[in-house]
Amino acid sequence: MYERSAPSARDARTQLLCFATIYLVWGSSFLISKIMVAHLPVLLSAGVRFVGGGLLLMALALWRGDSFPRGLIEWRHCVVMSVLTIMISTGINTFALRVLPSNQSALLNSSSALWIALLGTLGPRGHKLSLTTKLGLTLGFLGVGCVLWPRGGFVLEHFGWQLAVIAGCLSWATGTLYYRTFSPRTSPLMFTAMQMLTGGSILLGFSLLAGDSARWSWAPAGILSLLYLTLISSCLAYGAYIWLMRNTTPAKLGTYAYVNPLIATVLGWAVLGETLGWVQVFGTGIILAGVVLITLFDKAKGSAPSAKRSG
Repeated sequence: MYERSAPSARDARTQLLCFATIYLVWGSSFLISKIMVAHLPVLLSAGVRFVGGGLLLMALALWRGDSFPRGLIEWRHCVVMSVLTIMISTGINTFALRVLPSNQSALLNSSSALWIALLGTLGPRGHKLSLTTKLGLTLGFLGVGCVLWPRGGFVLEHFGWQLAVIAGCLSWATGTLYYRTFSPRTSPLMFTAMQMLTGGSILLGFSLLAGDSARWSWAPAGILSLLYLTLISSCLAYGAYIWLMRNTTPAKLGTYAYVNPLIATVLGWAVLGETLGWVQVFGTGIILAGVVLITLFDKAKGSAPSAKRSG
């Protein structure tokens, strides 16, 4: 999955540009999604986003000469990935943004890297946890507990949605580990396009049952947010991610799991006036320290899968 050779100067510039793209675009996607759900129905807008993004990626894949998934097994994998990563994970996260601050949602999403490391111990391809990873997991989950702790003492307001976001991260991690259990014959670009199309179609189906079409709005802020998430977040940033998958190490690729929440926190403060209490700030530092330990300093686990989260 990761094919690397000695990088040229041109490759180094491309790598820098791709990292900047996924950092800035996916880091800003939490803010943009927050704006989108404030103006558009959640299920319908999310479905339109992924169907649109899937169609564009499919067109690009066909232009590159890639073929559609062949056989029931390939399509089964596609459907499973769509349910885990788009319908459940992204669907929950999008719904939660109606009530949770974008910076808190981004911070909780950094727990995906922790779940992946923990779930990576299971199954025939599981690996033992090194001391560094165990320490990183412990720090990470302690940090999540701090982020969940509200200012002024513990109350149940929004606690259910916070837990739902963590469950969505667990679903995303499950999908990431599931992807390691098979060797798809479909190219990564085409597989992702079909994954987006399938998941987006499921969300659209639920949106029609919920009557979202009657609540659609053409508010400029909502439409512009939807276009940004479709064209820039789902297509441009994911294209950069796919290039990095084949041209950098998993450890470097996983760095966005803790860079993106920092960008989301700054943007949430600057644009929406969001703030974090000192307990949440402390928890943020602990989460990031845990993810750094797991991602950068654990030499024992080799090429672990990255925590692919696009906001």
